[in-house]
Amino acid sequence: MKIIILGAGQVGATLAENLVGEQNEITLVDLDATRISELQDKYDLQVVHGHAAHPDTLLKAGAEDADMVIAVTSSDEVNIVACQVTYSIYNTPVKIARIRSAEYLRYKEKLFHHHDMPVDHFIAPEQLVTQYIRRLINYPGALQVLEFAQGKVSLVAVKAYYGGLLVGHALSTLKEHMPNIDTRVAAIYRQGRPIKPLGTTVIEADDEVFFVAATKHIRAVMSELQKLEHSYRKFMIAGGGNIGAGLARSLDRSHSLKLIERDPARAAYLSETLDNATVFCGDASDHELLSEEHIDQVDVFIAVTNDDEANIMSAMLAKRMGAKKTMVLIQRSAYVDLVQGGEIDIAISPQQATISALLTHVRRGDIVNVYSLRKGAAEAIEAVAHGDQSTSKVVGRSIREIKLPPGTTIGAIVRQDEAIIAHDSTIIESNDHVILFLINKKYITEVEKLFQVSAIFI
Repeated sequence: MKIIILGAGQVGATLAENLVGEQNEITLVDLDATRISELQDKYDLQVVHGHAAHPDTLLKAGAEDADMVIAVTSSDEVNIVACQVTYSIYNTPVKIARIRSAEYLRYKEKLFHHHDMPVDHFIAPEQLVTQYIRRLINYPGALQVLEFAQGKVSLVAVKAYYGGLLVGHALSTLKEHMPNIDTRVAAIYRQGRPIKPLGTTVIEADDEVFFVAATKHIRAVMSELQKLEHSYRKFMIAGGGNIGAGLARSLDRSHSLKLIERDPARAAYLSETLDNATVFCGDASDHELLSEEHIDQVDVFIAVTNDDEANIMSAMLAKRMGAKKTMVLIQRSAYVDLVQGGEIDIAISPQQATISALLTHVRRGDIVNVYSLRKGAAEAIEAVAHGDQSTSKVVGRSIREIKLPPGTTIGAIVRQDEAIIAHDSTIIESNDHVILFLINKKYITEVEKLFQVSAIFI
């Protein structure tokens, strides 16, 4: 596939890194000549120096015969205009834009279609991150919660703790503990390394366990691996930008909420628009402010300013002063693994959320959901099976008959409205939504081929 990526920031560079080794022809466009030169040397891709929305720049990048343009510059307006130019002049088939402004998103149904603004798919990072944090709030103790098939099935990552019912026992005993609940462990990471989950695999304390289950059974399965935490009631949010404000609005009426915003005008605006939340104008790393507002009674402190260092420092201070759990937004991917697990319970990367959404549109075959995991090394995918036994490599076959790439697990199938946890004898039918976990994303091309219908496959 020939893909043009407009913008060589963190999202554009990470996306290029994800796609360049997957039989794709990638061209990266940016105004920063030094930046794209470095990325060209690092990833062996094509680069063009120029303005991302200018027709001549897009022509140099190969827009005439490109399959897809992904506009992820720092400017919504440049991203939108670039999609318009590639549609009007070069008739590029697929156009994707990152849109961050709430003003555009509020009118998205009226704006983004071919006879107005020809953006085929738009990615809204702030909305994605807000939804991601809400899922973590709904399942206290989870490190990640990923939804598939319109929320019917979830893939959840938890850390196994001493005292968990399954810790020290083989995975095969999971069914004995929960005879009426079906689940499957898709992957286990021990000290950062993947372990293939077998029935004989013994869960150890501190293992990071990814399991798949019907969403309604998630809390029951979590209770096998760790002592269930009580539902969160009291929150403090540091940062009143798009993410902080969106999160505050979703929590405002149902939880006790305090929000700290440094900018006086923004704080005044949020104070007027939020119904029940208490808004403070100040510094979230102010020891006196946190003490006065009883940080020791807060269930979750969530730092979502646009400053990584401020987020990290305020969360560390909040945790030391008694906050039960901390979540931190971190832009620099190198920081995520560095800080998570100590005083910072969960580090959230907006880049990973954005990349996951973009990959959903890039993957070949009928791929309806993609989540990029573990700094892009692993992926969770929802693919739709089509065809019949003569045209498909998966339809009409049991899971044990399917030649899955190394380190790939089929965790669940959604058939119409029914969530089916996958076992070796499970037979895949046409139109099934199949949820897969790939320990190593280098095999993604093989997975895509499995779900592509062939008129000559026998």
